[in-house]
Parts: sequence; structure tokens; C-alpha cells
Amino acid sequence: MKIILSRKGFDSGFGGIPSPILPNGEMLSLPIPDIHSSIKFSDLVVSQDQNYEQIISELGNHELKLKGIGKQAIMKIGCHLDPDIRQNSLHRDSKWKGLFGQSGAAQSHFRNQNVTVGDIFLFFGWFANTFKKNGKLRFENKKGFHAIYGYLEIAEIIDLHSHDIPTWMQYHPHYRSRNIRIPNDTLYVATDRLSLNNDLNGYGTFKFKTNLKLTKEGFSRSRWNLPEFFRNTTISYHSDKSWKSEYFQSAAKGQEFVIEATDEIQEWTRNIIIDSQSSWE
Repeated sequence: MKIILSRKGFDSGFGGIPSPILPNGEMLSLPIPDIHSSIKFSDLVVSQDQNYEQIISELGNHELKLKGIGKQAIMKIGCHLDPDIRQNSLHRDSKWKGLFGQSGAAQSHFRNQNVTVGDIFLFFGWFANTFKKNGKLRFENKKGFHAIYGYLEIAEIIDLHSHDIPTWMQYHPHYRSRNIRIPNDTLYVATDRLSLNNDLNGYGTFKFKTNLKLTKEGFSRSRWNLPEFFRNTTISYHSDKSWKSEYFQSAAKGQEFVIEATDEIQEWTRNIIIDSQSSWE
């Protein structure tokens, strides 16, 4: 089995603010803007009376940024809902299950690393805790940290340049942009149940717990506190030089880090998913 640490959501170049950890612990990964997507921030549901656009506005949408697009215009264009692993975000087809798209060099990297059915993505991003002040969300500290927020176990890998894409998948941003002819455009479809624990879905999001935090306390976001047993395996884009005396230096190159999962890493993954899976599906 391989475990893939996959960085997603707002970052310093796309969005410019951290994704929020809501006061109830829900980790709300904010999808980056996407001019080709038909899904708007206002389409994505957080609760019965709140959507992603409202959350972002409370946190300060004047700070949003995307190269070549005005700050206020970002909220009016589409968003790249990928991975799509939070069931209540949209109204769903009865056949729906978690999806993740990849293309170009990143998909070539997956192919070269032999990523296949049964492997598990752990999605991480830039997060910060929030609190309510005068009824509005505020960041506790916008510096934030890297944290794991969700997962998807691969059941099927679909070439999006084929002509038999199921109807229920055709909302996805990677399908919607297929006419651009992006090389290697691919969809990863989640399993129904998690192989590490059949009581759980093969995809999902998490409530925040400290074991989800990758960034080492007191250090910059990219300096991680990985368990020592990760030294006993290979992590793509990294080498022995990534291990420093006080931390693991995660690579700036690439967003997809493929890990050969030892028994200890599989158990670590299993515990993270069991302990931290979101309670609202």
C-alpha cells in the first residue's frame, strides 16, 4: 500500500488566507478559484443557513487573491472542488461517492510511483483556528499550520479522455475542463468502505485533533513533526537530507508526496482516520 500526502485548498498564491477550522472543530478546506468550473463558492453548503462564500466573507474576502483576477471578482467565478470528499457540500446523485482529479506532471508522478487501486490519499492544507466575535468568524492566528483534513481510498482510476464517463461524475471540475485537453487528466474514485476499517466510508473529512497537525509547534508551516518511523521508508520528492535535527523539511516542489507504507505507517494512517473522521456526513 502507498499513502499519498496531497496538498490542497487555499495557499499563499491562490486565495491568500488559510482554510478555517471552525469553532466546532470542522476542517473546512477552501477550494481554489477556477474560472472553468461551474461550481460557485455560494453553491457549497456548510450548514443549513451558511455557505462557503459567507464563511470566506466573514473571514475577510478583501484579502483573497488570484493572479490576473481582481480581488472582489474571485467570489463570482467558479471554484475547483477537488478533492470532493465532503458529502453534504452539494446536492448529490444517488450514485455519488468521493472523487479526486489530477492531471499533467502530478498525474505523471503518480503513474511513475505506481499509485493504484487500494492506495490512500491523505489530503492536507494550510489551516488556522477560528472563533466567533460579535457573531462573526475570526482567525485566532492567520499564520496557521499544515494539517491533514481528509482522505480517499482508491477504488477506480478513470482516464477522463475516454468517452464513457458516468453521468454522476460529470459535474466534477476535471471533467468540466476536459475540452482544454490537459495531459493525463484523471479521476480517482473512492471505495465504498475503507479497507483499514470496514465500518468507515472510503472517503471523508475530519474534525480537528492535534494528531492531524503536521507542522511542528513553533516552526514554519513546511517544517513537520513526522513520527520517527517515517525514516524507514521512501517519500517522493524527499531524501535523507529532509530529516533535520529538530524537524522534517517538507519539499516546496510538488504537491503530491507518495509514501511506501510500512506496517507502522499503515497503522498511523488507520488511527488518524478512525480518531478524526468528521461526524457529519
